[in-house]
Amino acid sequence: MDALLLDAYHAFGSTQHSARTPAYMGLRRAIRHIIDSGAFQAGQALPSERDLAKLLDLSRVTVRKALTGLVGDGLLVQRQGAGTFVAERIVKSFSRLSSFSEDLRARGLKPRSLLLDRGAGTVTPEEAMALNLSPGAAVVRLHRLRFAGDEPLALERSVIPRDFLPDPALVTDSLYAALDRLDCRPRRALQRLRAVAFDAEQSRLLGQPSGNPGLFIERRGFLEDGRVVEFTRSWYRGDIYDFVAELHND
Repeated sequence: MDALLLDAYHAFGSTQHSARTPAYMGLRRAIRHIIDSGAFQAGQALPSERDLAKLLDLSRVTVRKALTGLVGDGLLVQRQGAGTFVAERIVKSFSRLSSFSEDLRARGLKPRSLLLDRGAGTVTPEEAMALNLSPGAAVVRLHRLRFAGDEPLALERSVIPRDFLPDPALVTDSLYAALDRLDCRPRRALQRLRAVAFDAEQSRLLGQPSGNPGLFIERRGFLEDGRVVEFTRSWYRGDIYDFVAELHND
């Protein structure tokens, strides 16, 4: 690990940037590069501030400032009396249509949901456009806080035509599991992602400081015959989630 840190700092911290670049920013870039490359795994401990300072010939104040910035970015976590560790992050692929519960179980995590609201009603104009429904059509709405164990990760608001989900009580945890049982699980989807700042209520529910950055995803799920079965808007914690897509040059 020492050699990796030293090489990365020389490459990304001290030689490829202006001499006016603060040393802590160079170290911050170097550690970020190592984490992004996968060379440091989630949960892996970093050397102590003292050892890093000695290895890189930096002051402990400089090292501490770099680590604090990476903690703020969500890449590192500091545990009192234990040290600094690479943060656990969840990588979600845009290339595969899967549910929140499936994604977490695939990573050995325990998904859980807190139901904030659910019910049935008449479609709104925005929902009618997203779901290709006529005015007055009946829909089911779900508002859930999604967890990995006891850690809140995301907020979800889902709208489903009642033709596909006649009773909101059929969703006990996973929406896709319920739709699967009804033979109405989406086979493809269109998604849009953008960065947002959490409002006060979202921050409270997700345990984040107000205004913290997050990721907003809008999904429309389709059946094989082209009908829209799902309109879901989700707010994910940006300090835990990474979204990736595999691209091909055809």
